[in-house]
Amino acid sequence: MRVLGWLKNLYVQVLVAVVLGALLGHYWPHAGESLKPLGDGFIKLIKMMVAPVVFTTVVTGIAKMGDLKRVGRVGLKAFIYFEVVTTGALALGLLVGRSLEPGAGLSVDVSRLDTKAIESYTTAGKSLSTVDFLANIIPSSLVDPFAKGDILQLLLVALLTSVALSKMGKAGQGILHALDNVGHLLFGMVGIIMRLAPLGALGGIAFTVGKYGVGTLVGLGRLLGTFYATAFLFVLLVLGPIVRWTGVGLFQLLRYLRDELLLVLGTSSSESALPRLLVKLEALGCPQSVVGLVVPMGYSFNLDGTSIYLTLASLFVAQATGTPITLGEELALLAVLLLTSKGAAAVTGGGFITLAATLSATGRIPVAGLVLLLGVDRFMSEARALTNLVGNAVATLVISKWEGGLDQERARTALANPAAASAEPTAAPDTRT
Repeated sequence: MRVLGWLKNLYVQVLVAVVLGALLGHYWPHAGESLKPLGDGFIKLIKMMVAPVVFTTVVTGIAKMGDLKRVGRVGLKAFIYFEVVTTGALALGLLVGRSLEPGAGLSVDVSRLDTKAIESYTTAGKSLSTVDFLANIIPSSLVDPFAKGDILQLLLVALLTSVALSKMGKAGQGILHALDNVGHLLFGMVGIIMRLAPLGALGGIAFTVGKYGVGTLVGLGRLLGTFYATAFLFVLLVLGPIVRWTGVGLFQLLRYLRDELLLVLGTSSSESALPRLLVKLEALGCPQSVVGLVVPMGYSFNLDGTSIYLTLASLFVAQATGTPITLGEELALLAVLLLTSKGAAAVTGGGFITLAATLSATGRIPVAGLVLLLGVDRFMSEARALTNLVGNAVATLVISKWEGGLDQERARTALANPAAASAEPTAAPDTRT
């Protein structure tokens, strides 16, 4: 009976699904590959909910705040924080890549590489510029962000809506109340979809292991091991002390977010946990207005795991192809990545496209070398997504504390009983005043 009770927990269900998926993919590869629709279907269901959930959360949170100057202050603080931390992540990836040299000794002949597999990324990379990125923030129509699920465009529409609602005074209260109720409905739908999370994790892991196999990891195991170790060190040594300043311990936070972390591990997508992350951070004592603004911004500008990957992968390609680069050229690469990394979430396959754009811009490291990363990129995406998720949770706690809005008593209660906060979200938290 006790075992049956455990199996009702989403964390246990997803954990069992991840293990079964890995075993299935390893021993029956073809069967594992055939389960890809389960993982893709679950991610599509979640992505279907991301746009309306983010929109209602941002609009109601900011409109209830009332003070538009505070909205600007929160946004500015978040942007400064994102810039500092992602720069640290880029620098760490560069330092580790330079010290451990994961690509050394491979001696790859660039002329013999088949670049057809990366043509779509390199083509898109050529058009990825700062101007294109800024222009892409403005949608072609009001409903376009909802159709495409573009978080940056959605954030712009939500900000305009919340500002307009704030200026309407009492006349806007009816609309605000209606949006609040819509938010409750949407989180109820998320709760229903989350019951399928174990199937999504099973399909995602089974496909990855079945298609690429454990053998794929051997040839590029040094790169994979270096990347996972670097991501772990970043979370432990950088994000750990930062979150401690808020009064929340790193391992307490990881335990609190264990359902979301396992979900991301199974699906290789941090977006799959976005709706639940919004709920969990509010339950942790962060103001709805801060959560609604910082989390969507973070999903575009605070990609810590992706930042580590970009510098580490760049040096790996240089080392594997025998391309000598000086310290000055490495610093120039870092400077270019400070700009291009901010566009990584704006397009599909953003990490690869950003990497292609950066290598093209520097002109020193051969873009053709990206072919070497294709075999293990899927395995690296788990670490990227996990680090990105933890980074955005920490960022929200930091900005909440910085604004003096973090409810410490509520945080202690939630951390002491993470199982209660991990229950299926049936409604958005009621924060009406």
